[in-house]
Amino acid sequence: MINSGMKFRQTLPESRRVVVKIGSRVIVRKTGRPDTARIRALVEQVASLRRDGYEVVIVSSGAIAAGMEALAITKRPTAVPDLQMCAAVGQGRLMACYSDFFAKRKLVTGQILLTHADFDSKIRLANMRRTMDHILARGVVPIINENDAVADEEVKADLSFGDNDNLASLVTRQIRADLLIILSTVDGLRSFSENGASRRIPFVESINKKILQLVRAPDAGGLSKGGMDSKLKAASVCMKAGCNVVIADGKRKDVLTRAVAGGDEGTLFMGSPE
Repeated sequence: MINSGMKFRQTLPESRRVVVKIGSRVIVRKTGRPDTARIRALVEQVASLRRDGYEVVIVSSGAIAAGMEALAITKRPTAVPDLQMCAAVGQGRLMACYSDFFAKRKLVTGQILLTHADFDSKIRLANMRRTMDHILARGVVPIINENDAVADEEVKADLSFGDNDNLASLVTRQIRADLLIILSTVDGLRSFSENGASRRIPFVESINKKILQLVRAPDAGGLSKGGMDSKLKAASVCMKAGCNVVIADGKRKDVLTRAVAGGDEGTLFMGSPE
């Protein structure tokens, strides 16, 4: 069922723990160079949310793309060693941007790199939850990414987290966040007419066959891996855990603060625990 959902958005400001997933194309230019102006704008919004008492966790893509730019690689590699090399070079560049901008707002960042093995082990999961709780209690902003540089399974297409969409959903569920905001370059899920025109779907109560049929394949050869398909899968995981999800355009002005405040941003997927 699809409707405007504005009455449900009124509950979003009540969220206490928010996970923000930032896609590569939101913060990386076509050349692969980090878009510092966009990163700064997002950091300002996260800092504002922290001042308002929200706990914010960032799951950020962009390391491989940043590494590509530094190494003068114009097309995303397909070989695992090349992807690992780009990740190793780019992760530090990406974290430097975040750390510098947050420091100017008197906030400390912490880097957490995760792999599939961390979610397959009860001990590692417990350690991750404990670390996250401690970090958030101290007011630190954790920045999470895949550990691409050492775990080759993370960058293989068949086992990939999916441009961090799946990773964000797993983190959201494990730390019991109230809201996941997935920032992309589209303003949510869209339906297309026969003449190619599209409209934004503001609210989705359940992800069913009709909703899945709206998905279009992502562009090939780009800097990012994920498309709407991976985002819907991530949303489905979180909805079943009772967490709300918003998929929105990360390049829109004040998109984070507006989404958390219950504004009409992107598509809201309403959590409904099974």
